[in-house]
Amino acid sequence: MTSENRREFPKIPIGAEFRVEKTIPPEWTISAYDPRLPSVFSTPAMIGMMEVAAAKAVQPHLPAEMITVGTRIEVDHLKAAPVGALVWATARLISQDGRLLIFEVEAGAAGKIIGRGHVFRAIVEPKSFSAKASAPSD
Repeated sequence: MTSENRREFPKIPIGAEFRVEKTIPPEWTISAYDPRLPSVFSTPAMIGMMEVAAAKAVQPHLPAEMITVGTRIEVDHLKAAPVGALVWATARLISQDGRLLIFEVEAGAAGKIIGRGHVFRAIVEPKSFSAKASAPSD
């Protein structure tokens, strides 16, 4: 049994939330991956903003030796946003089961919702997490 399995994880207040905003740079567009595609906000970039918002929503409630890492994503990208648009992403904690956290997430631009869904994260200790990530897989 690892120390993370035995450890008590902090209770995070349900409803903890955070919002991030960013002007879309060219490297966050789908055309950065394939120049034949339009210069619109990519789904990976939108998900990245949602993940950052989720991590920041709970970080103030965690002990200094703990962080969260992403484990699952369920997101719909609903509308396009052009390069140069101001986009935002919010995350709100809706559930906690021990170290497992579920967030409701949304992204928007120009007064419209452009994405929504759920982000799942787990509370970990970076030292033991890094050791597990570096270990050879079976």
